[in-house]
Amino acid sequence: MLRTLHRWPGLFAMLIVTVLALSGAALSVFSAAERFATTQAETGLSVAELAQRIQTVYPGVEQIKRAPSGRITAYWFIDGTPGSAVIDPATGRQIASADPNTAERWLTNLHRSLFLDDAGRMVMAAGAAAMLLLAVSGLFLVARRVGGWKRWFGRLRGPLAGRLHAEIARVTFAGLLLSSATALWMAASTFDLLPANDVQTRNIAEASGETGMALRSIQLLNQSQVSDLNALSFPAPDDATDVFTLNTSKGTATLDQGTGSLLTWSDTTAMEQISQTVTMLHTGKGAAVLGLVLGLMGLGVPVMGVSGLMLWLSGRRGQPRITGNTKASRAQTIILVGSEGGSTWGFAATLHKALKEQGQTVHTGAMSSFEPGRYTNAQRILVLAATYGEGDAPASAKGFLSRLSAQGRVPLAILGFGDSSFPAYCAFAHLVAQKAAAAGWPMLMPLETVNRQSPQDFARWGRSLGAALKIRLELAHTPLVPASHAISLVSRRDYGIEVQAPTAILRFALPTESVWQRLMGRGFGSFQAGDLLGILPQGSAVPRFYSLASGSSNGFVEIVVRKQPGGLCSGQLVDLQPGDAVAAFIRRNPSFHAGSDRSPLILIGAGTGIAPLAGFVRNNASRRPVHLFFGIRHPGSDLLYGGELARWTSDGRLTRLVTATSRAARPRYIQDVLCSEAGQIARLMKDGARVMVCGGRDMAAGVRHALTDILAPAGLTMVKLKAEGRYLEDVY
Repeated sequence: MLRTLHRWPGLFAMLIVTVLALSGAALSVFSAAERFATTQAETGLSVAELAQRIQTVYPGVEQIKRAPSGRITAYWFIDGTPGSAVIDPATGRQIASADPNTAERWLTNLHRSLFLDDAGRMVMAAGAAAMLLLAVSGLFLVARRVGGWKRWFGRLRGPLAGRLHAEIARVTFAGLLLSSATALWMAASTFDLLPANDVQTRNIAEASGETGMALRSIQLLNQSQVSDLNALSFPAPDDATDVFTLNTSKGTATLDQGTGSLLTWSDTTAMEQISQTVTMLHTGKGAAVLGLVLGLMGLGVPVMGVSGLMLWLSGRRGQPRITGNTKASRAQTIILVGSEGGSTWGFAATLHKALKEQGQTVHTGAMSSFEPGRYTNAQRILVLAATYGEGDAPASAKGFLSRLSAQGRVPLAILGFGDSSFPAYCAFAHLVAQKAAAAGWPMLMPLETVNRQSPQDFARWGRSLGAALKIRLELAHTPLVPASHAISLVSRRDYGIEVQAPTAILRFALPTESVWQRLMGRGFGSFQAGDLLGILPQGSAVPRFYSLASGSSNGFVEIVVRKQPGGLCSGQLVDLQPGDAVAAFIRRNPSFHAGSDRSPLILIGAGTGIAPLAGFVRNNASRRPVHLFFGIRHPGSDLLYGGELARWTSDGRLTRLVTATSRAARPRYIQDVLCSEAGQIARLMKDGARVMVCGGRDMAAGVRHALTDILAPAGLTMVKLKAEGRYLEDVY
């Protein structure tokens, strides 16, 4: 719901909101220029003295006004001719024309009403309401994206368009919130929608009918300072019943022109004070610096609009077309998809096609479109549900749980999609299963999950589903592959020949990419050690992924590859020579980043699992404590990064290196080394250390068992460490 509230007002009102923001930013410059160009009245100058100076120069003066910027303007009528001027308060003489700036007046009319009078004012008010809704919803979405309010300025991940959108939002949201709220107040005031402003006027004395009182002799004018003045109106010289009218920030008074006595007084009401403050906050008149700041923040609106549109278009492109989609009311099988980034739709398309080939009539739609009453011919409902954040519903599943509470008669099968390295692995799918069971929905088969978009996991589930349906169902899913780039090998270092395990450290040049590619998330963009390099080998459409040993700030792309027996991709990579190129793309892996805090790191890896760990050490410019436990076969053949590890130890980037050699005279495996260092590891963990493990599944399992025994006496468990983000794995 929150994303929907943010998305559609942004798309529909983008043009109006952009006009509001840009015209407001331009007007803030005029307000600031007026403030800085205005000659200010001296401190303590009285209204009486100012009025006397102006009247001496312009005997026919009729009104004096003071703008929030401090600019004094006088209006007069001399010898039948009206006149006006901006006044120097020190002399009472003209220093500039009072005629309004043509460009400023044009922008003001555009900003207020699009030159369409009341109809335009209503349109712009709707734009301000959209901006307010965008600011509030964006506030919560950014907080959710960065992991909570405490991490408001945490590092952002993902494509450039998404990062740019959120980065500008979290800097400008306060200004946009203030500007839109004040605009709505002013619009409500224009259309008389605010509470009545009850002005209490006190009649203090009767007019004397006399004229000619000198300005400097009028007590209230002497007591009132120019800094509080809004306006002073003079009585008509030929009308003895007319009066002076003084309007200040404190109230409005009428004064006898013959005696100077106070005739009536009206206090400035609370509503007037609020309206004055709102106007000042919105226009910047009287607060030039604030106005400029708000104007600068407004410049972020068109950038957020364009980047938001790009994100929306990118998301739509990520959803494959479902061919032969039967109407929901006629379909035997209903497939419902809950997806955040669009990848789950690809699995749904594969499932849809396979069921159609088996003679099923199938309807595929978003979980948010779930309406049990529509499925009059349905025999089963298949739910493919990803998880967003810490167990929340993904974008296309909003409102599903509330409608699931209705009693159901059609069997459900639920398949969760997620990443097992996150504590909330497939949490939303589990919640769907719990709610369905509580509401009495029959289950076609138990809940199963797909880890990291694994085609193998999906195929296994498909075979189980086929058994439940008594059909042969083979789900051969090929994930949607991002656009790839040709990257050229610049250098290679070879290891492992002596132990019949050819391994190479391959360094590639960064590809050349356009700004558009980066904005749309189709380029390499910014990446870190621990992210993944997807390689498309010749002869296969299925990418292979390798952990990166470098970040984009290093200026190159580096991976470690071991040649696998019969391995198509690894064989091609290990055979590369400098100058050769491969097709590749970046896949972010935010669940395996070292972070930027100062807590100690315990890095554990074996073989090619050293790649991201070496990247973490290489980029440890802050010299945080890093302890590396590295499993190798033989120090003379496969001590990967041996020279760099020695150099990084000497310059402080690596605190300690401990190796485990499996083919030495006395073999030692990585778990053996950990057990021998149990005391040191326990102390580091008590100090808040984070463990990061990279390598094969068997090695990772051994590490988990060893650490469980080591940390148990300290009251630390693997479950607790994972929940705290202090135990991270990247295993294969």
